[in-house]
Amino acid sequence: MLFDGLMLTVGGRFRRPEPRRRVRDFVRGLLAPLPRKNCWTIAEHAGDSGPDGMQDLLTRVRWDDAAVRADVRAFVGEHLGDPEAVLVIDETGNLKKGRHTVGVQRQYSGTAGKIENCQLAVHLVYATDTAHAMVDTALYLPKSWCDDPERRTRAGVPEQVRFATKPQLAARMITAAVTAGLPCRWVAGDEAYGNDPRLAARLRQLRLGYVLAVARSHQVTTGLGVYRVDALATGLPTIAWQRISAGRGAKGHRWYDWSYTALPHATDAHGGHHWLLIRRNRRTGELAFYRCWSPQPVPLNRLVAVAGRRWKIEEAFQAAKTGLGLDQHQHRRWRSWHRWTTLVILAHAFLAAATANHHHQPVGLIPLTVNELRHLFHVLIIEPTRRRADPLLWSIRRRRHQAQAMTSHYARQALTEP
Repeated sequence: MLFDGLMLTVGGRFRRPEPRRRVRDFVRGLLAPLPRKNCWTIAEHAGDSGPDGMQDLLTRVRWDDAAVRADVRAFVGEHLGDPEAVLVIDETGNLKKGRHTVGVQRQYSGTAGKIENCQLAVHLVYATDTAHAMVDTALYLPKSWCDDPERRTRAGVPEQVRFATKPQLAARMITAAVTAGLPCRWVAGDEAYGNDPRLAARLRQLRLGYVLAVARSHQVTTGLGVYRVDALATGLPTIAWQRISAGRGAKGHRWYDWSYTALPHATDAHGGHHWLLIRRNRRTGELAFYRCWSPQPVPLNRLVAVAGRRWKIEEAFQAAKTGLGLDQHQHRRWRSWHRWTTLVILAHAFLAAATANHHHQPVGLIPLTVNELRHLFHVLIIEPTRRRADPLLWSIRRRRHQAQAMTSHYARQALTEP
């Protein structure tokens, strides 16, 4: 069975049988339709007598989350591997209260669409024509955190961690994936990554083609001089635009008008071919711009397909948050955050591979989705075999824990009041 094989591989990262069993139960809990996912609810679902074991798995048990993500990456390469695959990079935010959770500060969150008190992480998704899976992550640690030894110590941030921009974190994950032999040809990302020339140079060095969004104020060099990309778009004739689908969405094909212009780059040490790609919304006329590169010449529709593949990471975020609890963790420290997120990535990769391996498609049905497979896996595999916890003992444990928390809160409040 696919799930058993993946868990057997990951189990090799643990020295003792107890954490091997516990990590399997943890992932099964992430896949279950629990109303809220945390160590308490997952432990109760697993039939444990208390949450301590699951909490220890994320805090005290010795295991390497980076090694587990490497296992997941190899698993995805084995089951979804495609030499034309796209590595999609993007960040997502988790809104938080207070200032003690690792990486939290007031910063722009695309999830909220504004500046909020939040935690940001860069994610890497492996996307093919038929499937996509999360394969890696890196927590963004703001400079204010990196320069504050006391906060770093309280959050358990390793000594060797230094400030890195989001494009630098993305470059590290992409380099690791390519070095490990994950089959891929392209990289796609939004303006946060397209506006960083060092990331583009690194991708060219790796011989990975890219389609990276850039700001409308971005400047490019043409045969006639240096121009802003929005200025170039206004001078394009009608014949320069082509109507091409950027791929299927929930409501059908995503049709846009597209235009691309070859850019000279005689000084580029990596050679290859550069383009400016422009997308125009057929209804509103809104424009989007992309810097593109490939070692070999490619047609316009191929660049459009890569640009459209970037939306797969939004689907991955939605599935991981609503179905797997990516943003429901209650952990403030560096290690526990990475371990929780790694196990969510593992669960998502399993669902993606299992869905892609479902080749039989009866007439009159849409293809099996990740959400539907998660439901079927729970009903048919997890639920019939899971252990049952004593609900009364868990109710007592929860209420005792809440009483202790309330008492501690009132005690702290009394100390601070005049």
